[in-house]
Amino acid sequence: MIFDKDTAKKTAEVLLQIHAIKLQPNDPFTWASGWKSPIYCDNRIVLSFPQIRTYIRETMGKHIANHYGKVDVIAGVATGAIGIGILVAEYLGLPFVYVRPEPKSHGRQNQIEGFVEAGQNVVVVEDLISTGKSSLNAVKALKEAKVNVKGMVAIFSYGFEIAEQNFGNANVDLHTLSNYENLLEQAVDTNYITAKEQEVLTRWNANPSEWNAI
Repeated sequence: MIFDKDTAKKTAEVLLQIHAIKLQPNDPFTWASGWKSPIYCDNRIVLSFPQIRTYIRETMGKHIANHYGKVDVIAGVATGAIGIGILVAEYLGLPFVYVRPEPKSHGRQNQIEGFVEAGQNVVVVEDLISTGKSSLNAVKALKEAKVNVKGMVAIFSYGFEIAEQNFGNANVDLHTLSNYENLLEQAVDTNYITAKEQEVLTRWNANPSEWNAI
C-alpha cells in the first residue's frame, strides 16, 4: 500500500530525476536472478542528494509516527536500507539497529546488529521491495528476538503479486512511498517514456520471470 497518491507521484518523480530508477524497455538490464528487466532501481543513490534524502526521511518518519503509534526502535534491512533507516531513526529520535541476511559466522554471530530488547515495538525500514523474501527474512529474525514488529515502510515496490502474497501470508503491514504503477504514470506524464514503452513495461511487471524485450 502506498502512503498516498501525491507522495507516490512525487517520490517517483525524484527517483527518476536522480536516476535511482532507470527505465530502459529497449535495452533491458539483467538482474542477479537472471531475469531480463526494463527497469533498474538503486535507491542508495538517494543518500547522495541531501534535499531528496531529507524529503524521504521526513515523509517516512511522519508516516511512522502517525500510522504506528508508539515505536521503540527503527530497524534497517542490510545493506540497502541501513543509510535511510539511520536517517529515519535520527528524525524520530529513536534507536537504530540493522538486520543482516544471516547471522555472522564469527564473533558473536549476530544477525541483528545493535541493541534491541524483547517486547519492544519495532518498525522496519526497507529501500526496495521485489518478491519480499529478503525483507521478510529480516522480520523473521526480529520476531525470533521476541520484538513486536509493527510493520514495514519502504521507498519503492515493484508491485509484484508474489510480494503481496508473501507479505499477506506473513501478516506484515507494508507501506511504500511509491510503486511501479505510479512510477509508470509519472514517467508517461513527464514524457520520460512513451505510451508504447509503458505497454512493454506493464507486460514485464505482469510476468517478469518470462518476459522478453520486444
